[in-house]
Amino acid sequence: MKGTKDGYVCSKCGNRTEAPIVDVIKIKPPDSPAVVLDMEPEKQEYAKVTETCPRCGNAEAYHSLGLVSGEHAGVRQERTMERFVCTKCGHTWTRE
Repeated sequence: MKGTKDGYVCSKCGNRTEAPIVDVIKIKPPDSPAVVLDMEPEKQEYAKVTETCPRCGNAEAYHSLGLVSGEHAGVRQERTMERFVCTKCGHTWTRE
């Protein structure tokens, strides 16, 4: 179909279809404030666990659990990953 000012015309058979007048309006998204993430672990709601920091040797860390997913060679894989943040020095490490 090819658009004309009166409607649409089929390029193969010449059939015409009238189309109502349509106003095209571009809608501008509202101005939204920038998203700010607070990444300080002591302000997050993580559980404190007994886990030794590999950097400073502190015995307490914040613990979170996440899901890692991906695909390689057509095989979809999902696995969980534990993330730890030291309460003393802020060092982060993971364990799968």
